[in-house]
Amino acid sequence: MSAASIHRMPRMPRVIVPDHPHHILQRGHNRGVVFVEEEDYLRYLGHLREWKERLQVKVYAYCLMTNHVHLILDPGQRVDTIALLMKRVAGRTTRYVNRLEHRSGTLWDGRYKSSPIQSEAYLLACWRYVELNPVRAGIVDSPEKYRWSSYSHWIGLVNEPWLDQHVCYDNLGVSKEIRRQAYKEWTQGYIPQDQLNFIRKMVQRGQLTGSARFREEVYRRIGRRVECRGRGRPRKEK
Repeated sequence: MSAASIHRMPRMPRVIVPDHPHHILQRGHNRGVVFVEEEDYLRYLGHLREWKERLQVKVYAYCLMTNHVHLILDPGQRVDTIALLMKRVAGRTTRYVNRLEHRSGTLWDGRYKSSPIQSEAYLLACWRYVELNPVRAGIVDSPEKYRWSSYSHWIGLVNEPWLDQHVCYDNLGVSKEIRRQAYKEWTQGYIPQDQLNFIRKMVQRGQLTGSARFREEVYRRIGRRVECRGRGRPRKEK
């Protein structure tokens, strides 16, 4: 197959599961910086709040890094709401930065990444993965010291009432105080490296963060099979 024909091959559509959490990752163009000043972060969060309310998308967790964002979103019953939200939020952010810096062109990589999450098995793990990004990057030594994530809300240090609470978080305890402490202990606990690698790989490849049973469940719901495949061509049999 020629390089030209490969270039023309259509990209596989994203897998979106109605009424289900999705791990979303969007990077700056060529991994360039997106957020510089405090106002940049505040504007993005303002746009996120506005469009989640307009489109009835649930936002469970977020983390804004300097050159990328992680979100955990639930599209509701309409499978197009995540794409619409990401388009509106990214577009407004791009127009603001372009006006501010007297520039033109894109601010983001053109295609955000999305991975449906198996709620009961992986949602809190992905939640923790998202909010611990600044710690893994060496920006802070504990997640509550990082202002631009949802972590401080879930342990009760700040109040962001626009965030949505999932039943997996509810199940951490019978009271608000118990849930906050349980989640704090969960994020401070041991995290297997293979779990981190799996979550990272699934969102990067746009595949399902879950078990084989979850893949079968998604297939039954949307009529499309999603397999966990490695990169590159399959090996030839000897």
